[in-house]
Amino acid sequence: MSEGLPFFDIILFAMIAAFLVLRLRSVLGRRDGHKGGQRGPFARSIPEEQADEKVVHLPSARDADADTEADTEADTEADTEAETVGDDAEGDLAAGFREIKSADRGFEPAEILSGARIAFELVLSAYASGDTEALKPLLSAEVLDNFSQPIREREAAGETMEHTLIGIKSADIVEAFLDGGMAHVTVKFVTDQANVTRDAHGEVVDGDPSAVTEVTDFWTFARDTGSRDPNWTLVATRSLD
Repeated sequence: MSEGLPFFDIILFAMIAAFLVLRLRSVLGRRDGHKGGQRGPFARSIPEEQADEKVVHLPSARDADADTEADTEADTEADTEAETVGDDAEGDLAAGFREIKSADRGFEPAEILSGARIAFELVLSAYASGDTEALKPLLSAEVLDNFSQPIREREAAGETMEHTLIGIKSADIVEAFLDGGMAHVTVKFVTDQANVTRDAHGEVVDGDPSAVTEVTDFWTFARDTGSRDPNWTLVATRSLD
């Protein structure tokens, strides 16, 4: 019976991993019924195929009034969201929300922030365990390369990393803007972490297993608003030393 326990553990861990992936996609990849209003982080964007429909609708005066009311409502919603999400609730942040909302009706800052917190934990866990396959759908090619290099170096040296995210003290959207058709949102994370790297013999070569460190990270996520893919990708990271 004891020989069956490792197999049971593998099945259990696989079920947990599948649950986390499904949870991430359910939070980050929902559609709201609008043709151009997809939302949610963080998978690689796929260019949108051109639609076969070629009917051109000429708006009537009633349509124009409805569009004006919709735009006003969207601006009001963006301003309200700017007041409830992030430290900088005015000025550039509110304007950035309005810009993205104009290109993506499904854009919801609070939902993006919720997804960013989940992605933060998944990415750090996958990075510490050296799981590049788990990182691929969450990161841009450039960020994936930056994460993969130290993973390869650890593997070559026979080192392992022990990562513990004690808790996320705060997560706030600090920047949002539209560059062409690309929406960008930067989230500031303040977390308590414990990180240790051990050599092949289990000896500590970096970090302190008894130390908890406050870490401030800025992660930028992006999405092509013209794409059918509703997910966002991590395109840049930086930390405060």
